[in-house]
Amino acid sequence: MNRYKVLKYSLFLSLLLVALTVQGQDITKSQPKKKQQVVAPSIAWTPSEPLGLRYESTIDTLFENYHASMIPTLRSKAWATTGNYGAEGQDQIFFDREPASDFFFRDALSTWLPSVTTHRFYNTRKPMTLLSYTTGGNKYSNQDRTTAVFSGNVNKQLQIGGGIDYIYSKGSYDYQADKNFMWNLSGSYIGDRYELQTFFSNFNHTNKESGGIVDDRYITDPAAVQGGVTKVNPKDILTNLTASHSYLSGLEFYMNHRYKVGRYRYERDSVTDTIVGRNYIPITSFIWTMDIKTNKHRFKNASGLQDTTYFAHTYLGLGGTDENTRYLSVRNTLGVSLLEGFNKYAKFGFAAYATHELRKYTQVTDSVTGTELPAKIGVLPVSVDAKHTDNLLWVGGQLTKQRGSILTYDATAEFGVMGDVAGDINISGNVATRMFLWRDTVSLRGYGYFKNQKVPYLLRNFVSNHYAWKNDFSKTTRFRVGGELTVPFTGTRVNVGYETLKNYVYFGVEATPEQCGSPVHVFSATLDQRFRFGILNWDTQLTYQTSSNEDVLPLPKFSVYSNLYLKFKIANVLHVQVGVDGNYYTSYFAPAYEPAIMSFHNQHELKCGNFAFFDAYANFKLKQARFYVMYSHVNKGLFGGNNYFAIPHYPLNPGRFQMGVSVNFVN
Repeated sequence: MNRYKVLKYSLFLSLLLVALTVQGQDITKSQPKKKQQVVAPSIAWTPSEPLGLRYESTIDTLFENYHASMIPTLRSKAWATTGNYGAEGQDQIFFDREPASDFFFRDALSTWLPSVTTHRFYNTRKPMTLLSYTTGGNKYSNQDRTTAVFSGNVNKQLQIGGGIDYIYSKGSYDYQADKNFMWNLSGSYIGDRYELQTFFSNFNHTNKESGGIVDDRYITDPAAVQGGVTKVNPKDILTNLTASHSYLSGLEFYMNHRYKVGRYRYERDSVTDTIVGRNYIPITSFIWTMDIKTNKHRFKNASGLQDTTYFAHTYLGLGGTDENTRYLSVRNTLGVSLLEGFNKYAKFGFAAYATHELRKYTQVTDSVTGTELPAKIGVLPVSVDAKHTDNLLWVGGQLTKQRGSILTYDATAEFGVMGDVAGDINISGNVATRMFLWRDTVSLRGYGYFKNQKVPYLLRNFVSNHYAWKNDFSKTTRFRVGGELTVPFTGTRVNVGYETLKNYVYFGVEATPEQCGSPVHVFSATLDQRFRFGILNWDTQLTYQTSSNEDVLPLPKFSVYSNLYLKFKIANVLHVQVGVDGNYYTSYFAPAYEPAIMSFHNQHELKCGNFAFFDAYANFKLKQARFYVMYSHVNKGLFGGNNYFAIPHYPLNPGRFQMGVSVNFVN
C-alpha cells in the first residue's frame, strides 16, 4: 500500500475513532419538513429574500444516503456535467434549474458555491462542531472534501458561527482537476425588539479546462483506437486543451436588521393575581437588509497554438489568453411590516419595501484597437464599454400567513421603477393546506409566478478574446403554475407544473446568447414514491418533462433515480443502510460546454443519455459519527452501456472506491 493510501485511511480512521470516544447530547432530532417561517429561535434556519424571514432547516447529521453527496451525477436525476466532483454542471430537470444570474460565469458552479440563501444559522444552546472528511480514487485521481462547521451561543439571543469547505479533486481524466476553498463567518441575535442576521463568505475556485477528450471511442469502443486493446487508462486519453484554466472567486457580506415595535403581554396567577411572566408581542417591524457581492472570473490559456485552433474566433491577441471579468453588487432594502398574529384579528402579515442596487461590471479592453490587426485575428464584431454601472430601484410588497394548521400562504410582488429594470414585474406566491385522512396528514401545495424582466447585462454586452456580443434583447416573460400533493402514509409525493417562456434567452450552437421570440412551453410531472417492507426499502423518483421547442430548450423526457436498500440496527446502537442506487435518463441533445465562458450551450450533433450509473454503498451511524463506504459506477462493464457521457466529449467517472466520515461534537 503506497503512502497516499496510508495517509487517507489513517485520517479516515482517526476521525472515526475520535467520534466514538466523544460523549454528549445527540443533536440529530427529527425536523419538520414543512417550510414555514420560524417565530421563535429554532435549531436551524435559513433567511429568505428580500426581508430576511427565517425558514426552518435541519442540521446535516442524517446518515441515510450520506454517500450520495459525493457523486457528481447525483446533484440531480439528470445532471449535465464535465464529470469531475466540484466542477461545472447544469440541472436538466427544468423546474429545478435556476435562471441565468447577473454574472453568468458562476451559474455552472452555483451548486458548489456558498450563498446566504442556502447558509444555515444555528441555535443549539451548546457549542456544536461538525467535522467531515470524504475521499476516493487513488493518488492520480483522488477526490477529497473536508468540511468543518462551528456554531455556539453566547446566550439565548446571541449566536456566532463559522465554517470551511475545501474540495480538491484531480479527476479521473487528464487536465480535469479542480479545487475550491470556501470559508464563512456568521452570527445572529434574536431579541424581543431587535433581530440581526449577518453572514460573510469567501470562495476561490480553480479548474483545469480539458476541452473534452479528442475521441469518444476511447470510452465507447477503445479497441477501435488502440489496435485491438480493450483496456484503457483514463489518464492516458488525449484531451483538446492542456494549458487552460478557469478561475472564479467571490465574496458576500450580508446583514439583516429588524427592529420590532410592540407591547408586553403579562401573565397573572389566577389565584394570587400576581404577575408571573411576560411576553413581548411585536406589532410593527422596520427592516434594513444589505447584501454586497463581488465576483471575478479569469480565463487563462498558456498555449497560443491551442488557443487559436480550439476556439472558432480570436479577437484580441495571439499567443494565448489571460483575461478577467469583474462584478460588484451593493444591494440595500428598506422595509416596514405588520406582523402576523399580534392580535386575534391579525390573520396575516404584510410588508412593503424598496430595494436599491448598484451593479458594476469591468471587462477586458480591446488590446489591439487602433493598431494593425495581426494575421489570423478577426475584427472585433462589437464595441462594448470596458466599465459599466447600473443604478436600479424596485418597490414591492409581501403578504404572508405562516401560522395555522389549515391554510398558509405567501405572496410577493415586485416592480422595477428605475434603471434597466424599469417596467420589470416579478410576482410569485405559494399556498398550502393540510387535511387529515386515515389518521395521517395529507398536504397540498400550489405555487406559481409571473415574471417580465430585463435580460442580464452580460448576456447583452460582453467582450473577450474568443467571444463578443452586443444584443438588443426584449424582456423575457415567464409564467409558471404548479401543485404538489404529499401523502405520508403511502410514501407518495406528486408534483405537476407547467410553464410558458416568451423571449427566452439561451446560449445557442455558437455559444453566444440568442433569443427565441415564439413561446416555449414546458410541462413537468414528478413522482416520488417510497415503499417499506420491514427492513427492505425502495425509493424512486420519476420525472417526465416535455419542451415544445427542443431546438431551443432540449430536455430529457424521462429521468429516474432509484434506491433499493436494507435499513436496520445492530445491537440497537449501530444504524446501518446497505444498498444500491442509480440514475438513468433518456437520450437527448445534451448541452455542450464552453471553457472560455464557463457556460453550457446548445448543440444538435450528438445525443447523450440512455445509460445507467449505479453505486453500491453502506452508510453507518454510531453515536455522533456517520460514515460510509461505496463503490461508485459499480455497473461499468456489466450493464448500462459504455456511452456514459453526460455532455459531449466529457465522460463520467469510471468505477472507484470511496469512503467518508462525519462527526458532530456537542460540548
